[in-house]
Amino acid sequence: MLLIIGRIGKPHGLRGEVTVEVRTDEPEARFAPGAVLSTEPGATPRTGLPREARASTPEPAATPEPGVAYEVPDELTIEAARWHQGRMLVAFEGVLDRETAEALRGTLIGVDSASVAAPEDPEEFHDHQLVGLAVVTPAGEHLGEVVKIDHAPASDLLVLRRPQGGTALIPFVKAIVPEVDLAGGRVVVDPPAGLLDL
Repeated sequence: MLLIIGRIGKPHGLRGEVTVEVRTDEPEARFAPGAVLSTEPGATPRTGLPREARASTPEPAATPEPGVAYEVPDELTIEAARWHQGRMLVAFEGVLDRETAEALRGTLIGVDSASVAAPEDPEEFHDHQLVGLAVVTPAGEHLGEVVKIDHAPASDLLVLRRPQGGTALIPFVKAIVPEVDLAGGRVVVDPPAGLLDL
């Protein structure tokens, strides 16, 4: 499973650097020089060929010729990364100019979940560990399934797909989520009255 750690934004300067919207708690480790990141399947903005056609075509040039569309590769290797005015700036190998950097805009980048170690703190979880878990009350009533995690400023929110349709947001705090049972494939939620009706 691909864990999204960032989204490439606009170019910065003329030499191929891009801004990255960081979606990881460990940016220094994930964006270290030499790290190889996967691009999200299908996330190929401003390309000349659909991703399916790549297998039958030669590797694209790192910098396209004028007038030739740049094809977002399956993987990007980090050459350098730095913080600038609160934003992460990243240079990828082979991305040498502003036009190529612009072609990467909107691409989601990530790592394989199998390569990510479990958190040392038993009360912490990676998003991919929670997605897909059944959500039940302390009495065992099925409330739905975790479909994603929203990282809000106040607290993380479990996005719950309800059995009857629609979604609900559940603050991921101990008072409301007293138990996460990864082995059992479930999250126990004790919602206050009205929470699931919002």
